[in-house]
Amino acid sequence: MSNVEAEPAEVTCSSTPGGAEVLEPRDVPLGGPRAMSVRRTLPQKQRSLIGAWCFCDHYGPDDVKMDVAPHPHTGLQTVSWLFTGEIEHRDSHGVHAFVRPGELNLMTGGRGIAHSEVSTPSSTVLHGVQLWVALPDAHRDAPRDFQHYAPPTVTLDGAAVRVFLGELAGSTSPVTTFTPLLGAEIILPAGATIELGVAPGFEHGVLLDTGDVTVGETALTPGALGYVGTGRTALTLGTRDGARVVLLGGEPFGEEIVMWWNFVGRTHDEIVAYRDEWQAEAERFGRVDGYDGVRLPAPPLPGGRLRPRGNPE
Repeated sequence: MSNVEAEPAEVTCSSTPGGAEVLEPRDVPLGGPRAMSVRRTLPQKQRSLIGAWCFCDHYGPDDVKMDVAPHPHTGLQTVSWLFTGEIEHRDSHGVHAFVRPGELNLMTGGRGIAHSEVSTPSSTVLHGVQLWVALPDAHRDAPRDFQHYAPPTVTLDGAAVRVFLGELAGSTSPVTTFTPLLGAEIILPAGATIELGVAPGFEHGVLLDTGDVTVGETALTPGALGYVGTGRTALTLGTRDGARVVLLGGEPFGEEIVMWWNFVGRTHDEIVAYRDEWQAEAERFGRVDGYDGVRLPAPPLPGGRLRPRGNPE
């Protein structure tokens, strides 16, 4: 998915271990032909990354049509996870695929990739999350790639768990990432309390989609992201009326990144160069075949140099 904000902010991010905190979502109107808004919890001033997870948009259920024209990415992997609806994906790696509920689509746009996303005619309601993973410096020029995985549902104390990245509750995803990560959808029935064994070297985020949930003793409202720092060997989730959550985790990233529009880089000058190449239709991003329309133009850069922003110490 593209970040089609009219004036996207630049973000220089770093991740440092910390205590539990609640990241409240902010509504971001994306506009354009998709005409929908999202609830964004990453990045923000309070915290920019959880592991290598650097972008988290939660949207729907909305009665809308999605039509995101070809747009670029660098230095990241996109993770698409739907609860409701269906989206057609095309990219400059030559992939034509569909995003469906309960199925992971992960696209690698290291050195550069372009893709489009269009809801299918049968989809009237869209509901899901769009996530980005920052690539570490050693792999941020990785070649274009696309992986699809439909994880099985496993049960834990009555909860239904789908692990789309990493390992949890005895289920392991075969999908390749460039840093250790965890991504899972968990559906808790009413009155459930579950304890999840997790890696103590990971920091974690629990995004509440629907219902009510507590992370330990901290209650979340729908759309909020509960952050837990490293050092935990278990996470306890509880609910009164039932809940669906997305659990994200990973080792602290340990690098600074600069995010602007759909680019992840390391410096102002890199971002400027990526933008110029996209506008010039350079080979770095390739071509998306099969989309009926024109590419998304890059928005104007801010007036000054892109400045560092990161997590508070």
